[in-house]
Amino acid sequence: MTADKPLHGIGRRKTSVAHVLLDSEKKENTVNKLPVEEYFPTIDMRHAALSPLTITSQGEVFGLRARVNGGGKRSQADAVKLAVARALLIADPKWRKQLKEAGMLTRDSRMKERKKPGLKRARRAPQFSKR
Repeated sequence: MTADKPLHGIGRRKTSVAHVLLDSEKKENTVNKLPVEEYFPTIDMRHAALSPLTITSQGEVFGLRARVNGGGKRSQADAVKLAVARALLIADPKWRKQLKEAGMLTRDSRMKERKKPGLKRARRAPQFSKR
């Protein structure tokens, strides 16, 4: 385990990108310089963002500093989750099995489908009128 310098991880989800530093010296959890409780409005989002630390029992060992931009709050929480999981792997590769089984290391590749020409949205065609 490397305690001398912060561990860095990058996570993405939809259009959100999260850069996370896990620091064993600073124990507070912040996202965009705000406490996690203040930045993520619901308990579900907070739990999602901090779940890799909970699964590996490292919530008391590491402090989280995240810089997130793009997307909505939910996709930002999922991007932070992936970034934290990747940073934890740098700290100790033995956690890979736990994180993999919990689905923390898989990037969710679902994106919004692009709008096609001649349609109103990605698949929504203009209303058909017989007369």
